[in-house]
Amino acid sequence: MQPFPGDQIQLPRNMIENSMFEEEPDIVDLAKEPCLHPLEPDEVEYEPRSSRLLVRGLGEHEMDDDEEDYESSAKLLGMSFMNRSSSLRNSMSVYRQSSNGSCSLPSTRTMVVCTVILVIAVALIMVIYLLPKCIFTKEGCHKKNHTMELIYPLATNGKLFPWAKIRLPSDVVPLHYDLVLQPNLTSLKFSGSVKIVVNIIRVTWKIVLHSSGLNITKATITSAGGHQEKPAELLEYPLHDQIAVMAPEALLAGQNYTVNIAYSSNLSDTCYGFYKVSYKDENSRQRCFAATQFEPVAARSAFPCFDEPAFKATFLIKIRRDEKLSTLSNMPKKATIPVTNGIVQDEFFVSLKMSTYLVAFVVADLKNISRETNGSLVSVYAIPQHINQVEYALNTSVKLLEFYQNYFLINYPLEKLDLVAIPDFQSGAMENWGLITFRESSLLFNSRTSSARDKKLITAVIAHELAHQWFGNLVTMEWWNDLWLNEGFATFMEYFAMEEIFPELHSDEDFLNLIFKAMMKDSLNSSHPVSSAVQSSEQIEEMFDALSYIKGASLLLMLKHYLTKDVFQAGIEVYLHNHNYGCAQSDDLWDSMNEITNGTLDVKKLMKTWIVQKGFPLVSVVRKGKIISVKQEKYLYLVEPENWTSDESYLWHIPLTYITSSCNFTHCTNAYLLDQKSAVIELPEEVEWIKFNVDMNGYYIVHYGEDWKTLIDLLKKNHTALSPKDRANLINNIFSLAGLGKESLEKAFELIDYLNKESSTAPLTQALFQLSLIYNLLEKKGEQQLAARLMHRIECLLGDKIDQQSWTDDGALSQRELRSTLLAFACTHDIRNCRTTATEMFEKWMNSNGTMSLPSDVMKAIFTAGAKSSDGWDFLLKMYSSSVSEAEKSKMIEALASTEDVRKLIWLMQNSLEGEVIRTQELSHIIATVSQSLPGYLLAWDFVKENWEKLTRKFHLGSYMIQNIISWSTSQFSTKAHLVEVKSFFESKSEQSSQLHSVKEAIDTIQLNIQWMERNLAMLQELL
Repeated sequence: MQPFPGDQIQLPRNMIENSMFEEEPDIVDLAKEPCLHPLEPDEVEYEPRSSRLLVRGLGEHEMDDDEEDYESSAKLLGMSFMNRSSSLRNSMSVYRQSSNGSCSLPSTRTMVVCTVILVIAVALIMVIYLLPKCIFTKEGCHKKNHTMELIYPLATNGKLFPWAKIRLPSDVVPLHYDLVLQPNLTSLKFSGSVKIVVNIIRVTWKIVLHSSGLNITKATITSAGGHQEKPAELLEYPLHDQIAVMAPEALLAGQNYTVNIAYSSNLSDTCYGFYKVSYKDENSRQRCFAATQFEPVAARSAFPCFDEPAFKATFLIKIRRDEKLSTLSNMPKKATIPVTNGIVQDEFFVSLKMSTYLVAFVVADLKNISRETNGSLVSVYAIPQHINQVEYALNTSVKLLEFYQNYFLINYPLEKLDLVAIPDFQSGAMENWGLITFRESSLLFNSRTSSARDKKLITAVIAHELAHQWFGNLVTMEWWNDLWLNEGFATFMEYFAMEEIFPELHSDEDFLNLIFKAMMKDSLNSSHPVSSAVQSSEQIEEMFDALSYIKGASLLLMLKHYLTKDVFQAGIEVYLHNHNYGCAQSDDLWDSMNEITNGTLDVKKLMKTWIVQKGFPLVSVVRKGKIISVKQEKYLYLVEPENWTSDESYLWHIPLTYITSSCNFTHCTNAYLLDQKSAVIELPEEVEWIKFNVDMNGYYIVHYGEDWKTLIDLLKKNHTALSPKDRANLINNIFSLAGLGKESLEKAFELIDYLNKESSTAPLTQALFQLSLIYNLLEKKGEQQLAARLMHRIECLLGDKIDQQSWTDDGALSQRELRSTLLAFACTHDIRNCRTTATEMFEKWMNSNGTMSLPSDVMKAIFTAGAKSSDGWDFLLKMYSSSVSEAEKSKMIEALASTEDVRKLIWLMQNSLEGEVIRTQELSHIIATVSQSLPGYLLAWDFVKENWEKLTRKFHLGSYMIQNIISWSTSQFSTKAHLVEVKSFFESKSEQSSQLHSVKEAIDTIQLNIQWMERNLAMLQELL
């Protein structure tokens, strides 16, 4: 994110008007209040009325001449009012009462004098109020100054807090932290102390930093070279999670000082900050340990700190713990010393320079296995009963670490790398430098119960987090607006590394499907640019979405193909070397790439069109002989399609790629940079067909117009002339265009008629996804007969393919994954005899009391069928409680949430929220599954409405969990009544809730569902 705007934010009109009538005690003139701490003249922002003071003047700094003159003018104006009031009072004496009690009229002379005085006074008021203030200054109007009235908030003790911006001031920077922590896993509290060495950039009286929910008992400041700690006044402003340490004397520029703070707090009962983790050991006894999750803004809840990514520092961490437990942190352990009876202190080596959100520590009873590679010890940790499930993760981590070191030409800089499986963990994983934490299902592989898809997920998550050790940890985005530099790069490298090291996993097909889903989000009017200005913690958390991750990654994929892989790799190496142990902005990446292109291509100019604009282009293609006409416009759904117009202000520099019938192999790919609204491409010869966006390596959709018929015929006659990814791309594009109203739904259904010959996962998965969207809309709209006819159409297309699937784990990994997809779909919708076969297998498993081994790839289909009966559901819940395989439990959860028993669904959601039997981390997964079914989609929304306050306390506004819950619980609605209900609900909540991106997306999605049904319902009735 760019630094905060320099101009002072204008006050809302109602606030300006109210301030004119404030009582005098609410207005503090700093020039007349020497007892207050001096304030520096930093711009400030609007604060809630309850916590602000209107401050006139510039604090310790003298006013400029023009300001002094303006202040004098204001005083003169005040005097004129007083004089005028006095005159008017005196003039009242001319109204004398006559003896009979009536008033006599003033003389003509008196009337004239009063009139003249009144006209002069009014004229003077108008001049002073209406003309610019600079007219009355010595300097004139050559400069503007907006610092006359600053708004500062109140601290908790009622004193003035010396800072009002959300971002911390830049006059103090941290250099080093000494942190001592002592968690108590019995009382669930912790105490701590931190010594922060800071450097003063500009003279100041204050040190403003972050603190959230900490009970601070002591604050002192020590000067460089000094030994005496001087007590410092501490002010707190909880609205911004800020504290101000007020120095007893001026802090001098260029000097180092040490801030000493002692504090205590409770271990969090959410999965943020320094929090409590609960699990059952091998003997089913409840156990606890403590772990951290600081990204993005929760380090401040574990220790006072400068909790912004650009404030990098080194950390010396000491943790006191029960001698029966162990601790882990970012760095290797240096020493363990006894403290008191049964308590020891672990001290870790000083860390490398890093951001606060990457600090991590775990206090637990864990076991591990390890292996050394290239001077670093790689270890995987888990609770004792899961240690037999970590070997795959260790082998995978070593391979990936070696690959990244070779690719980046920078060695992993730490002596150790720990990967820890945490039982309570809301996200998939967290890339803390040297201590990566994971949800158990993202790290543990059970050879008996983990499917092909599970293996792919674990590999992908490890690849993602290891890539962060360079992108994010070594080089960090300067502010959260450029989060995509971290997450987009890690996502790109995740899939690139998997293709290079584990080609048998076909990870590129998964990436393709993720891009399709990201484009659905990006096509909404509520979308945002990849690099977006953010300020509040809610806005920061909302940046962790599909656009930062998937769109960011797909833009890098597009650039890699356009620059060629060698140029792209060289640019990455320059970027990492130029900014290691520092921070970067998007432009720094493009500048690094330009060092390699050396003027042959302006990468910055090209990529800025993708980073700072939301959405993506629609490229229309018209072929006439050898001439190909292409034009671009913004792809955007609007609620009123008749008013659809292209936004002329949007222009992308699009690296178009295409293949033709004359040569359709990969090495025949042609490229053309479309940097204008339209252009003409001349082919060397006429061709039968042309396909743009080869393998969907570009982030745009293509409309072929009349050439759709040519491509439909090609798929029917020889679908293998195009790659599986190209076929999936065509399916996605034509259904997207049908939703936009630019192509007919009839043509989209005609294109997928070839599917009975399809055997590749990517196109089949995309077709099922598009058809499922339509089926769900019809079903929830009450069009059951039409939905049944659509399912019959799907059965005709894919029935033979479903029949060919075996209920085993045999075959290549891609075949196994396709089997999982097809059989899960068939059993859910009761196609062919899928549910019968699955139910029989479930009953055999239940009769064996869960001891019979089930094929892992079809386990979800079997569990889903079994959960349809009440006995089966109850048995599945019992097995869930006792299972030690996270992969198995994940499949059980989805099956349990697929029941049609309303009472069971309500119990499941409520229990997950409470976290008793089912972990709270599973709630969004449960709501997503419940909302897909006909009896469940209204229940899911009702549950969200009734528990909104609990949900936002548990998961935080803007968090990825809340984003998912909002999206899933509303995505099936397609009526105006539901649209009004969703709007009204969020409008009735806090302003922060109603302004969430995810809420706006939910409303956009419902509007589009309504529009889609109005446009296509009649057509569907004809087609089906």
